[in-house]
Amino acid sequence: MISELISKSARHVAVVFGLSLFALAQTTPAAGSPAAANTPDSPSAAAAAAAKAATGTKVGTINIEQAIFASNEGRRDAEALNKKFEPKQNELKGLADELDSLQKQLSAQQDKLNDESRDKLVKQIEAKKKSFDRAQQDAQEDYQNQQGEIGNRILTKMAPLIVQYSSNNGYGMILDTSQQWPRGPVIWYGPAVDITQPIVEAYNTQSGVPAPAAGSTPTKAPVKPATKPAAPASTPPKQ
Repeated sequence: MISELISKSARHVAVVFGLSLFALAQTTPAAGSPAAANTPDSPSAAAAAAAKAATGTKVGTINIEQAIFASNEGRRDAEALNKKFEPKQNELKGLADELDSLQKQLSAQQDKLNDESRDKLVKQIEAKKKSFDRAQQDAQEDYQNQQGEIGNRILTKMAPLIVQYSSNNGYGMILDTSQQWPRGPVIWYGPAVDITQPIVEAYNTQSGVPAPAAGSTPTKAPVKPATKPAAPASTPPKQ
């Protein structure tokens, strides 16, 4: 899996990315625009129609990121993305292992090497680290972009369900808990007001995507990067 450590000294390729209902406004036509008028079943049109009829006063919560990647479609597509990035993960692991080996060599032999040999090894480590950092950043950005595409695509289809469910169940406001406070708006909430699981179940029914095979585990949001390989420590010239 792409979210596993590529080595004890390497970062994860994946990073956490935030998703909220604000993303819907960036990916769907604005209400009243020609595009929205031509697509009456679009999320923005459905949301606008439901908002006019909404009379609820309850406040609820939903973890948008969890809802997306706990759905059958989200799990399927995230697992496919992880599989796609396995070769790149293995490549990064190889680079990290090679860099770690050179760093250990420098640490073990620096007192025995002459100035020229030590400087050559230090420059080799610096070059390897630069190459690793560049490859890691490119892979991380590529993975994050493709993961974001999956999330936005599913969110566009899930948003009308959220609006409809909220309207039908007396909610006047739904807050996203994907980010914990203070990064997110919610300080505390109880499970009784959370609609994440009902939305996942409703979306699974609508999408028609079958549940993952028995034994597979739900795809979790990627964790924050671990510590990357350390820069080679400068060593004083051998006396």
